[in-house]
Amino acid sequence: MSVAFTKEDSAETASETMLPDRPISPHPNWVTAAGLKALQDQLDAARTGVEAAQAIADVNERRRQEAGPLRDARYLAARVRTAELMPVPSSSDIVAFGSTVTFRRGDGRVQSFRIVGEDEADPKAGSISFVSPVARLLLRKSVGDVVGSGAQELEIIAIA
Repeated sequence: MSVAFTKEDSAETASETMLPDRPISPHPNWVTAAGLKALQDQLDAARTGVEAAQAIADVNERRRQEAGPLRDARYLAARVRTAELMPVPSSSDIVAFGSTVTFRRGDGRVQSFRIVGEDEADPKAGSISFVSPVARLLLRKSVGDVVGSGAQELEIIAIA
């Protein structure tokens, strides 16, 4: 029988179905309560995607459709399993994980960010990862402290 008539996966199909794992950060997996809930919701959505793909009759299409959700489910399961729920900051005197800090940049711009876990960070929505350069400068500082220098100078003006 000719190979043309067999249902073998092509190299293209194989590359579509064997996606590399999403990289896991080497940093502690600290999360807020909202961040943990978001991880769990994303994991549930990935599992739902896998289940939906498994209902597809064509084996090649099924593999293509489940590749992304399977990869995401592996990543999210690992992140939920290793999550360390951090307490809500008990004080607004010092910048800590979970704090919202307002600061003035060297160029006069004022910005506010909440310091959160890596998976929940979204600068456009006002949150940054605790391992980001800005957060590392701000952590354990108080109102009035100035960190950095020149154009990178940040003056803390409020902590919530």
